[in-house]
Amino acid sequence: MSGFEPAFLSATSSSFFDLVSGLRPDALPTPGHAGAGVPEGTTVLALTTAEGVLMAGDRRATAGHQIAHRRIEKVHRADAESVIGIAGTAGLSLELIRLFQLELEHYEKIEGTPLSLEGKANRLAAMLRTNLGLALQGLAVVPLFAGAELAGADSPGAEPTARAPRGRIFSFDVTGGKYEEVSWHAIGSGSGPARSALKRLWAPALETEAAAIAALEALADAAEDDAGTGGADLVHGIAPVIRTVGPEGERRLDEAYVLDLAAAVVERRRAGAANRGEAAR
Repeated sequence: MSGFEPAFLSATSSSFFDLVSGLRPDALPTPGHAGAGVPEGTTVLALTTAEGVLMAGDRRATAGHQIAHRRIEKVHRADAESVIGIAGTAGLSLELIRLFQLELEHYEKIEGTPLSLEGKANRLAAMLRTNLGLALQGLAVVPLFAGAELAGADSPGAEPTARAPRGRIFSFDVTGGKYEEVSWHAIGSGSGPARSALKRLWAPALETEAAAIAALEALADAAEDDAGTGGADLVHGIAPVIRTVGPEGERRLDEAYVLDLAAAVVERRRAGAANRGEAAR
């Protein structure tokens, strides 16, 4: 025990972020200088489903007018009951995700119980506020956070274990403002067309496959109108990342399965375009 710094033994907060801020502030993202060529991630979306919630993100990162990466993963597991996706400066976004994952793990180890979904969103908002200086320099990080929680018994006589999960989605701004979305939301440069698509395609109690198809349709719409958003790349076998949270916790949909769904979406859109072309003649 003699090798530990006193702060480790006398800490009164269960927050890993607060601990690092006090002991090693240099280990956190620090203000620098915004420069050209910094890779940026783009479109991420989420929607509630019959089982909980689904989040999807494209794989493209851009640097100015160039494609910097084609396989970046913008949607990650936060913990067993939640997922996080981030648009904005790619390096800082990925660093914030790792820090947030540690924050949740640290809290559960210290307190012996996980944070509530609302509590996790509040912690994320607090972490974002420390990045305001970077955001003002053009290095913004904007997350999307979602998870599922027990919404109550299915019927008055139901057993406590027979509960239906309720998906919840939280969006944020660069100042740390937190906003709960009702049924769906999208962030990033392609968020406009993605939201329009979700508004058209979302329905209450979507099954996972139907929700995944709606997400792929929304990302395809975003890719058509936004150069920063990449759709499914069937030639190179690159599928959007799709994660769900439901009764069995968080899981990632198999990439081959997502590619099959994406191929069906592309074929349906191609057939629709051909039909419109025939009708216009």
